[in-house]
Parts: sequence; structure tokens; C-alpha cells
Amino acid sequence: MQSHEADIRNRIAALVKAVIEQNSLTAEVAPDAKLVDIGLTSMDMVNLMLSVEAEFDFTIPQDEITPENFQSVETLQRMVARQLQPTAA
Repeated sequence: MQSHEADIRNRIAALVKAVIEQNSLTAEVAPDAKLVDIGLTSMDMVNLMLSVEAEFDFTIPQDEITPENFQSVETLQRMVARQLQPTAA
């Protein structure tokens, strides 16, 4: 289970790095680093949201699109993991 969470975190970190590189920025992407502090703008956040949806093949529910969920790689990882959990019937 831990490796699944690490996989999600690594994939999200790669998406964040791609957004940063598109802006010609260089920054260390620590799991708990605030995304706005490393240079992501509101438009970058929209691009990141779309990238996360494409990477993990699901649509982020409207109520999950919150500043809290998009604070860091760590908060994004938790939100994605919740969405990927099988729903109990």
C-alpha cells in the first residue's frame, strides 16, 4: 500500500515539475512545499488540475477543487488517493 501512495506522490511531483519547467523556473519540489511558494500561479494550478485528471484518468469532483487540496504535492496526493479508492457499496 505504501508503494502505491509513493507512486501517486512521484507522479504528482513530476506533473508539478513539468508545470514549473514550462515557466522556465527551477525549484525543488518537496512533498510539503507550498506550490504557490515555488512559483505556481492560479493559471498554473488550473493546468496542474487538468494534468492530474489526465494522469490518473478521473475527473476531480467540484467539491475537491479547493485551495487546501492544491497546497502541496502531499495534499494533492491525499486527494488523488481518496478519489482512486474503490467505493464501498
